[in-house]
Amino acid sequence: MDIKSFLKLVNRYKWIIIIVPIIAVVLTYFLVKKLPKQYSSESRISTGLLDPSKKVISEQTVDFFQVSQQFNSIMEKLQMKKMMDILSYHLILHELEQPRVGFRQYSEKIKELNKTQKQELAKIYRQRLINKSILTLEDNKGKYKLYDLIQSMGYGEKSLKDKLYIGHADMSDYISIEFISENPKLSAFVVNTLTTEFISNYTEDVSKNQNTSIALLDSLLKKKEQVMNEKNAALSGFKRNRGVLNLSEQSSSVNVQIAQAEAMRANAIRTIQSNVGAISIIESKLRGNDSYVAAPNRAENRTIVDLQNQLKSATNDFVDNGFKLGDQKRIDSLTRLINARGQKNSDDNIYNPQTSRQTLVAQKMTLEIELQRAKSSMSSINNELAALRAQYNSMVPYDAEIQNYERDADLALKDYTQALDRYNTSKTDQTIGLKLQIDQIGTIGNPLPSKAPLFVAASGFLSFFLCLSVVGVMFLMDRSILTSRQLELATKSNVIGSLNKLYDKERIARNIWNDKSDKPDYEMYKEHLRSTRFEILKAMEADESKILGVTSLAANEGKTFTCYSLAYAFAMTGRKILLIADEQPLEKADSTELVTAQNFQTFLQKKEFHTDDLITVMNKSAERNSLLEAQNIKSLRTGFDLLRKEFDIVIIDINSLHDVNISKEWLLFTEKNIAVFESGKSLNDTDHLLVDYIQKLPGFLGWIMNKIDLRKDV
Repeated sequence: MDIKSFLKLVNRYKWIIIIVPIIAVVLTYFLVKKLPKQYSSESRISTGLLDPSKKVISEQTVDFFQVSQQFNSIMEKLQMKKMMDILSYHLILHELEQPRVGFRQYSEKIKELNKTQKQELAKIYRQRLINKSILTLEDNKGKYKLYDLIQSMGYGEKSLKDKLYIGHADMSDYISIEFISENPKLSAFVVNTLTTEFISNYTEDVSKNQNTSIALLDSLLKKKEQVMNEKNAALSGFKRNRGVLNLSEQSSSVNVQIAQAEAMRANAIRTIQSNVGAISIIESKLRGNDSYVAAPNRAENRTIVDLQNQLKSATNDFVDNGFKLGDQKRIDSLTRLINARGQKNSDDNIYNPQTSRQTLVAQKMTLEIELQRAKSSMSSINNELAALRAQYNSMVPYDAEIQNYERDADLALKDYTQALDRYNTSKTDQTIGLKLQIDQIGTIGNPLPSKAPLFVAASGFLSFFLCLSVVGVMFLMDRSILTSRQLELATKSNVIGSLNKLYDKERIARNIWNDKSDKPDYEMYKEHLRSTRFEILKAMEADESKILGVTSLAANEGKTFTCYSLAYAFAMTGRKILLIADEQPLEKADSTELVTAQNFQTFLQKKEFHTDDLITVMNKSAERNSLLEAQNIKSLRTGFDLLRKEFDIVIIDINSLHDVNISKEWLLFTEKNIAVFESGKSLNDTDHLLVDYIQKLPGFLGWIMNKIDLRKDV
């Protein structure tokens, strides 16, 4: 978006943008000047949801999501049609039963009723209020149009909701109910009546729902209790019939007794085995087998005797050999052996191997008694163990059945416990649950600040924004190209110059250049023309080009006048100029004057021309004939070569590109080309094709933006 162009468009319509908001502000001021005063009344309901002082359980945590849902539910119920209809009944009954202190004047429909009809109508509304009936269009089908009568007084559901505001501030325990009307008493009556009726209906509905829930839970609890008792009775009967009080404990006790009996049996077996072995040893001693005891001792004594004999012999040798060291060592060795043998023999004979037979017989008798006692106990232990195992085996078949009975009893107990918890919770909620209270009643207040300034400011702002939006839409919808930048973006090519619009009817280049009246548009035109001349000369001198073609997208874009102006501008630099253009009425002058005495078609035939001062003009044929039909290409090129030698610059006023057949023929003989575009025009699909064509020509220099309206830019 071109912000600069948009601001120019805004500047063009600035007075409309300024005047329209002023008119809107003035009209709004007079319209809202006599608006009736508005009175507001507000009441508040305390819920106790977020007030710790109203909680029975002080440590109870707050679930803010659940609390938010409860607040939203309460506010939605406040705006339900049922509550709005109850409020409507109260208002219409107040008007019918207390006409002297009525909030509003009777509507035309109620004025048509006589006193008796009004009383009868009040009774109908009263009965509907008691029944809390919903008010619909169907109620118009009776004797009285109940729905329309309430609507005519402005007490309908929609009318009340439009002026009723129900809200809850975050982290607040209160719900605010506000009503705005033209009567302060009406506002107070509405909020107080709605608050009272809502609390009454809400409490009644909650109590009814809770009682219904408790009744259902009580019935469910009794069923669960009956099932639990039946399961426990079945378990108790099974145990009683089978003689099992506590199978788990009894089986554990029997297992312990079996383990103890097994331990006693193992101990008795060990006793029997040890006594049998001891008796066997004693009997072998009593049979007289003394070698069992004395043989080792006799062998040891013989060894000691032999060692003593060897010691005696060694002593004699020691003496006989003259006390040699070797004999001494032998004596010492034998002495040590004798001492060791003697010590061992002493240790082995601590017990007397000749023990008394009487002692052995006594020990045998004692062991035999213990053996007999152990064998006797084995019988009783085996009997007891068999009885215990039989008792345990008799319990095994009952275990699976008892487990089924106990599992059923446990499930029944859990169901009963859950039902009891839900029942107790419902009873608790009914006792200490949500209790709505009126914390603040609605009072008669002062009138609200007038909204007239707000309406006036809003009308001014909105009208200004509307005007600006209209201008914006005009700008977006307008495809006109007004600036060189827009032309460059639209054609994707260069703009080598721009020429402003001339507001006089003067169309003679010499008069414009020689004008001394300091006309701003003339001065600017000459400056822009010089800039354009500079760009063209720079491009043509770069490759010594001399033939310049000037065309346009469509006719009447100022192409011919631009050619004459360029010819005069080039002539001002002292160059000889040939202008081949359409005819234009001109005045003759002493020098640098545009002359119209020759014809290009004549030149092509005779190859003769006349030069007058610096500018020579050749008019094209007015018949718009084809150039190639007049001469062949070779002859035409010969003619243009002759012109190049004679003139410094040849400017050709080529037909517009819409004349495709003619313009293409002329463009065959030009070396450089420029296109003129009139400011304020737009490009259509055909124009875009022509733009692509002219841009693809090798010698295309760019565009000249013509007829720029400076007055629109100011």
